[in-house]
Amino acid sequence: MDWGYINARMRGMKSRLLDHRTLDNLILQPDLDSLIGELEKTPYRDDIIEARGRYTGISCIEYALRKNFVRTFRKILAFAGKEEAEQFIRIFLHRWDVQNIKTILRGKNIHVTNEEILDCLVPVGELDEVTLTELVRQQDPKAVIDLLGTWRIPWAKPLTTAFPEFARSGDLGTLECALDRYYYGEALRAVKAPDANHTMIRNILSIEIDVVNIKTVLRMIRDHVDPEEAKKFLLAGGSEFDLKNLVRMLTLNTIDDALVQMSASRYRILSGIPEAAVKAQKISVIEKELERYLVMQGTKAFRGDPLSVASLIGYFWAKYNEITNIRVISRCKTADFPVEHLREELVYV
Repeated sequence: MDWGYINARMRGMKSRLLDHRTLDNLILQPDLDSLIGELEKTPYRDDIIEARGRYTGISCIEYALRKNFVRTFRKILAFAGKEEAEQFIRIFLHRWDVQNIKTILRGKNIHVTNEEILDCLVPVGELDEVTLTELVRQQDPKAVIDLLGTWRIPWAKPLTTAFPEFARSGDLGTLECALDRYYYGEALRAVKAPDANHTMIRNILSIEIDVVNIKTVLRMIRDHVDPEEAKKFLLAGGSEFDLKNLVRMLTLNTIDDALVQMSASRYRILSGIPEAAVKAQKISVIEKELERYLVMQGTKAFRGDPLSVASLIGYFWAKYNEITNIRVISRCKTADFPVEHLREELVYV
């Protein structure tokens, strides 16, 4: 595996990511049309031009971002080869298979139109656009799961197992948790070796699991869900909290109590959340800080060994964050969000 070559390519691609000045310029645009015009001056130019032929406004931006993301990671897969690097890339891209299936199931569960569902999908994982389109054509969640099973797509296994519980409770979270548990379980099993590359990916996956679990615990405490019921939605494999500790946190009375329990861990960062937000149980504020932490941990990999998977990990998170930032900017423009507060919503890396 020529990690030196891959690292050189990734460094070159990193240099084309939007810098702080460009992001600030996007923030200052007065409306969506101006924002689209500015994006046309960036590496998103070709995608914006294509999108303009089909959409206007925020739909134009969303389409361009999806096309750019898919094209970017198809390019990385092409030059990474068929060895270890591809395995690592696919671990990260599989999260979009999970997200796409979740999006389809949610849409079918609340009877959203097929066109609306398709507009939210990012076909960058194993499930290509043709496959996703056929899944979207199915009538309901059960038909989607049955088709995945017919095609022998692995994601059908956890969904089929969890479906009876979903049919009983009507809680789509049962299916979503089953997908997450399967994804993280398979990903961690794929990186069990003690070498540096496997360890690096295992560490970031474990932090992701922590973040998912913390969000789950805080929501369950806020909503006064019975701990015995809530623990079914926890994931194994986190870096800081095992399942025993998480279940113990589920018995706490307030979100503030849970944050105190986390103060001795790496998630002491949450102690900086404004007291008013904690008292008001504004989970979204805490989730934003967790996402910020996760992105910073991922992009920090750029400082790792250049002859390792580090640059791949760093670029993945930097690109993901860039697209997330552009989405935040575009949505804030549609809501007349004050410019002076918009920078606070972004994650600068």
